[in-house]
Amino acid sequence: MTKIAFIGLGIMGSPMAVHLATAGHLVTGFNPTTIKAAPLVAAGGRATTSIADAVRGAEVICVMVPDSPDVRDVLTGAKGVFDSAEPGALIIDFSTIRPDVAVELADQAAARGFRLLDAPVSGGEAGAVAGTLSVMVGGAVADFDAARPILDLVAETVVHVGPSGSGQTVKAANQLIVAANIQALAEAVIFLEAHGVDLDAALRVLGGGLAGSKVLEQKQGNMLSRSFAPGFRIDLHHKDLGIVTAAAHQAGLVLPLGSLVAELLTDARSHGDGGLDHSALLRGVERRSGRADGEN
Repeated sequence: MTKIAFIGLGIMGSPMAVHLATAGHLVTGFNPTTIKAAPLVAAGGRATTSIADAVRGAEVICVMVPDSPDVRDVLTGAKGVFDSAEPGALIIDFSTIRPDVAVELADQAAARGFRLLDAPVSGGEAGAVAGTLSVMVGGAVADFDAARPILDLVAETVVHVGPSGSGQTVKAANQLIVAANIQALAEAVIFLEAHGVDLDAALRVLGGGLAGSKVLEQKQGNMLSRSFAPGFRIDLHHKDLGIVTAAAHQAGLVLPLGSLVAELLTDARSHGDGGLDHSALLRGVERRSGRADGEN
């Protein structure tokens, strides 16, 4: 039984914290919107109204917040983690942030006597609920080994990918692949609909061949029903492609497809789709093709 603090109980963080509590750990959660702690409390965890209270006495501190500035604020802000946690605490940052920021924060953590892993996840809300996420971890091997029992409770695939910042670099690559796949699936759906093909049958056979993917498996339902309740918002994927673009520029790389998908995500946000699931890239294909939403 480990005393765990979990900061950030949103779409992803809430089910992850619940898994830890259900496994018998003592989990104290904090979220600015306090009602979001209700599932954790129902699972036997505890809710608190401050980061300082959540991390007091915690052996492991998990963070799942939207962006680099949020992580920086949680860790380094007044009465944040670095100010309030016990020396030697293991911090697992599940957020998706810039690799350079992850390295900077790991250095600051070490200087303050903490151990920090960047451990972004992939698998969306469905994976978080099922406990089948993929976690790519950057940091010291010894710290990864110490965190492994916790990581195994929220994920199916857990891999140490290198030193601090490496987890975020791999997650950026993941987000590039996912965005490109979603866009390709969206274009294929509109293409098939326009030609009057039996869409269910077409996607079933495509899923059994080389075109099959987790994206096709998990996102086709959203596209067929035009139901885009957020599992992973376009706003967040737009942020992630910004990370890809910046990291590519820093390395002197040209990523033509990455740049195009980043533009399409920007276009989706400009049309008010930022709060929708990233499968709503389909709506952009419809707009550009002159087809009303849902029209066949």
